[in-house]
Amino acid sequence: MKVIVGLGNPGVRYQGNRHNIGFQVADRLAENNQIPISKKRLKAFYGTGKIDSQEVVLAKPMTFMNRSGEAVRRIVDFFKVGMEDLIVVHDDLDLSFGRLRFKRRGGDGGHQGVRSIIEAMGGNTFLRLKVGVGRPPRGMEVAEYVLYDFDETQRPHLSEIRSRAAEALVVMLSEGLEAAMNRYQKKR
Repeated sequence: MKVIVGLGNPGVRYQGNRHNIGFQVADRLAENNQIPISKKRLKAFYGTGKIDSQEVVLAKPMTFMNRSGEAVRRIVDFFKVGMEDLIVVHDDLDLSFGRLRFKRRGGDGGHQGVRSIIEAMGGNTFLRLKVGVGRPPRGMEVAEYVLYDFDETQRPHLSEIRSRAAEALVVMLSEGLEAAMNRYQKKR
């Protein structure tokens, strides 16, 4: 069983924010694979099902970004999976808008949600799918930038980016990490 967690902040106010791209990818993956993320428990919304032949849990923590680790720890413990079976989808400022990158291990890169998960899990060996949101314009604070919605030049591309990220996760589950990296991490 794999646990795929999309990171974001709960509530309508944050729905279209850059920080919520993890929620958006989880929703697209759920929609494409008929796995409703509708159970509310463990400080998260989650759903269970199969992608290809792999049993999965798709989850969205409801703890706000900087406390994501609380929900992730509960989910991992409840479903009795290890860090090697945890995949976290989140926004990344250091990747240009729309770029995807898988990463295992490493620091939090300044991402408060990832930091919370590393602390709660007691390690950093879980897999991440980073979705590039680009850097803030000069003079804008990072915290402000990630809590703003995607701008008018980015919004037309969001559906394709969510779909590509969801596809990358399916390929990773069915064909392996290397195949997904080779196919989806290329510069665009």
